[in-house]
Amino acid sequence: MRRIIEKHKLHWSKKSFTWSTALGFTLLALSLFVNYFANIYTTSRASNAVTDIILDNIPVYNVNFIFLDGFAIFWAFVIFLMVLYPQKMPFTVKSIAAFILIRSIFISLTHLGIPPNHSFLEQSDALHYTTSGNDMFFSSHTGLPFLMSLVFWNNKKLRYIFIGVSLFFGVSVLLGHLHYSIDVFAAFFITYGIFHISRELFRKDYELAEEV
Repeated sequence: MRRIIEKHKLHWSKKSFTWSTALGFTLLALSLFVNYFANIYTTSRASNAVTDIILDNIPVYNVNFIFLDGFAIFWAFVIFLMVLYPQKMPFTVKSIAAFILIRSIFISLTHLGIPPNHSFLEQSDALHYTTSGNDMFFSSHTGLPFLMSLVFWNNKKLRYIFIGVSLFFGVSVLLGHLHYSIDVFAAFFITYGIFHISRELFRKDYELAEEV
């Protein structure tokens, strides 16, 4: 515990770190703002559902707990890691903001409706502001854990934990018919690109995050 406190004192005493972290959370707030309106637009433009080679051959399973509570646990774990590794905070927050912003653009381009038979999700206030249910491409449940595996790549245990979580969520949203198969499979490739874009845009933050 003392070592963690010393890490925070070391980093937060630097103005560059404080400003970079503040900028990261500002970008995150902006990306969530854009995401909210992108979801409104996507819902208003949602068209019909389409056939899918995987969904057409598996029944619908109730994955509500995994989709909602499981994702909340994932975020709690990420926040916990930010406390343990404060040097990774600026890059992690900025890369998440980039992910949400880029995904907002993607969901605004193609307007497929959610599969007609799917696991029913109770629309809480928090869920209402982050997803419309029609934001299909690409899967954030798959992509965000994979993004975290890339951020923590040098930590072998965390790398495999996040890859496992990404695969688990990917399978879950398919079992619940909450995403099309292309949404899940494409998420890995697009997220990999987002990571490298973030690494170039926020090079100093990435170099700090890689410090032991």
